[in-house]
Amino acid sequence: MLDTDSFKKVFLSELDKAASTSELQQVRIKYLGKKGLLTAQLKNLSTMPAEEKRSFGKAVNELKGFVENEIALKESALGNADLKKRLSSETIDVTLPGKYTPVGREHPINKVLREIEDIFISMGFGVEEGPQVELDYYNFEALNMPKDHPARDMQDTFYITDDVILRTHTSPVQIRTMEKKKPPLRFIAPGKVYRCDADISHTPMFHQVEGLMVDTDISFSDLKGVLETFIHRIFNPETSVRFRPSFFPFTEPSAEVDIGCIFCKGSGCQVCKGTGWLEILGAGMVNPRVFEMVGYNPAIYTGFAFGMGVERITMLKYGIDDIRLFFENDLRFLRQF
Repeated sequence: MLDTDSFKKVFLSELDKAASTSELQQVRIKYLGKKGLLTAQLKNLSTMPAEEKRSFGKAVNELKGFVENEIALKESALGNADLKKRLSSETIDVTLPGKYTPVGREHPINKVLREIEDIFISMGFGVEEGPQVELDYYNFEALNMPKDHPARDMQDTFYITDDVILRTHTSPVQIRTMEKKKPPLRFIAPGKVYRCDADISHTPMFHQVEGLMVDTDISFSDLKGVLETFIHRIFNPETSVRFRPSFFPFTEPSAEVDIGCIFCKGSGCQVCKGTGWLEILGAGMVNPRVFEMVGYNPAIYTGFAFGMGVERITMLKYGIDDIRLFFENDLRFLRQF
């Protein structure tokens, strides 16, 4: 006969020693598996006398139920213990400071460039773009600067071949656009330009925004009104503006546009060299020769053009004294904007 009490005692002892679900599984296999102790007992039924089979089978089945129940209870207890351990180790302390994730900032040049574009778009100007690797014809000749023109000396040019260069300004976009479209025209041409120059106020690559307006009755007063509106919006309405006579081969008459020094408010300082004024852009009425190059009749159409350096506008707007700061990628500098 099966000694159930001894069997239970041994089983409970081994069950008590199981400290993990893997060890519990080994106990389960030992007692309930295909080759387990209880399974072996049931196989003995075939060799037992008929009068003992019933009582023996009943005892084995009751013992099997006991083993299964105890194992289930132990499994539940181990599961709860594992859960408590995980909860304890994975607890989040909500009072701890969060992890800092650096957030990118818009570069000051891009910020000011977008602001410039928004101002002119609000005044009805479109935006045109062109290639940075440009033909000498569009960069110089079509802008009234033939190969022997002294004005070419004003711009230190990167030559790829005798006829292909890195554009020195975005004025070629004006020529290309006028070749494709008929007046009236009103657009700006923002983009990168290149010149052989590098110091605290110049870099080999920089950004320009040039503008053009052409129609049958455009006058210098229109140019003055557009630029004064732009200056008052990019800086502030109290900014003083003056136009000085100048020379550009693609405009006539031409002017340099100055603003009252934003550092000394016009009283004179080191930045404005004691004059109280800061040069900000160049402008003028389109030279009739330029219209002839693109097939416009200068007897019918007039227009104005202007050009500005975005880096210079940004430096004046934010009081930056070294253009090289824009390209050093120093986060302490960039985070200020």
